[in-house]
Amino acid sequence: MQRRVLIVVFPGFQLLDMAGPADVFGLVALLSPGDCYRVEVVAVRAGGVSAGNGVTVTASAISEVTGPVDTLMVAGGMSVPDHVADRELVAGIAALAGRARRVASVCNGAFLLAQAGLLEGRRATTHWLAADELSRRYAGVEVDADPLYIEDGHVWTSAGVLSGVDLSLALVARDHGHALARKVARGLVVYLHRPGGQSQFSTPMRALTPRSEPLRELQAYIEANPAADLSVPALAARARMSERHFSRVFTEQTGMSPGRYVERSRAEVARRLLEVTGLPLDTVARESGLGSPETLYRVFRRHWRVTPGDHRRRFQSKER
Repeated sequence: MQRRVLIVVFPGFQLLDMAGPADVFGLVALLSPGDCYRVEVVAVRAGGVSAGNGVTVTASAISEVTGPVDTLMVAGGMSVPDHVADRELVAGIAALAGRARRVASVCNGAFLLAQAGLLEGRRATTHWLAADELSRRYAGVEVDADPLYIEDGHVWTSAGVLSGVDLSLALVARDHGHALARKVARGLVVYLHRPGGQSQFSTPMRALTPRSEPLRELQAYIEANPAADLSVPALAARARMSERHFSRVFTEQTGMSPGRYVERSRAEVARRLLEVTGLPLDTVARESGLGSPETLYRVFRRHWRVTPGDHRRRFQSKER
């Protein structure tokens, strides 16, 4: 069965928002010819459309699309604010969405879905830098800036840029199973298929870079030694500060308390161990510094909204 995927672009779109999903769907045809997708790029007018980095792609006109559509995907880009007022583009997206089995956006392409009325009353995500603006402009949209992607009914939205690959892998998994999605991920040498509930940010990305060199060194120590004593007294001693002063300065300079930073860092170590090893849960908990399977479970549910066992079953590569 061949599924038709339309990717909507416009002048100044983010090339990776189109190319990432296109390569995911394209590789399916090579790995599983009986389950292939046909990707088409569409725009308001047929012809060349220049991405924000200057690369030009050839698109068909939205108005000339005929026949059924399986998946409609809207790219994002720095120029999206300039195109939200493009009535022809927005109307074209709305018309195609009415014929599509499902609709998706990458990054701030969510603004175009919202402008077309497709996110009204739905939960959605976008690039974290644009989330507040999306919420402000479209009061009827429940914006969650944290997840990599969100599925609400037949509408999917994803976070910034490369999370479009995660979303596309999720669509492949929904259509053809997680085994094929994992093969595609390995074929593209990208991060193993991540759950949508996973945060857009790793711990270092979420935290600010400290001005203080000792705190920057301490961050590196925390990342490299998850099973060490990372209590506030121990960390304060390494930083040669009093506990009270350390807690205040660390929180001020990173935007995150020491305890929260350590917990998130350990949770990410546990996630990686679950994905690339067959270690039992008690070993994963111990090596990640979380101590016990019970703590591992609580922390995993808090940060990724899935259990450790579910995460391993769904996203672990069998080729270790």
